[in-house]
Amino acid sequence: MPITPATATHSASNGTAEAIMLELVDEKGATIGTAEKLAAHQPPGQLHRAFSVFLFDEHGRLLLQQRALGKYHSPGVWSNTCCGHPYPGEAPFAAAARRTFEELGVSPSLMAEAGTVRYNHPDPASGLVEQEYNHLFVGMVQSPLRPDPEEVGGTAFVTPAELAERHAKDEFSAWFMTVLDAARPAVRELTGPSAGW
Repeated sequence: MPITPATATHSASNGTAEAIMLELVDEKGATIGTAEKLAAHQPPGQLHRAFSVFLFDEHGRLLLQQRALGKYHSPGVWSNTCCGHPYPGEAPFAAAARRTFEELGVSPSLMAEAGTVRYNHPDPASGLVEQEYNHLFVGMVQSPLRPDPEEVGGTAFVTPAELAERHAKDEFSAWFMTVLDAARPAVRELTGPSAGW
């Protein structure tokens, strides 16, 4: 993991797992405290900072990620390229780049902010709640993927039509369409009108 001031305080040096802390925020996205990751997702959920990344190839196809079966939340479902939570004090942009590399083994190109979206999505399968203030990012992937099998169960590049087909038959994360719809203006700007997003 790249060491930054934020990640340095979240790296256990003795090999034991350290509790992962999230940044709690108010409705305007201002930090108001911290909470342990799983506790923040227990019903009714605590509003916390998150990020979602949408990466595209040179043909304007979106990179989807299937979440690994070992994930504590929404295992095995398809979702956007990468999503997660910044550490307290870590900039969302830095967290998005860090986690994309950790999960998929690639560094995004031309990654840019695409706004924010706030949502409340219960996950019936796990009983957990996504109560998030989500920072959105779009960019390009221009190198071969090297997914971490602990994080990623599968990947696929899809056109809008292929996404619609998959969405009709495969299971997607509860938050996927919310974050995609919120990011669409930036997606269209990145991929151009011919890509169809």
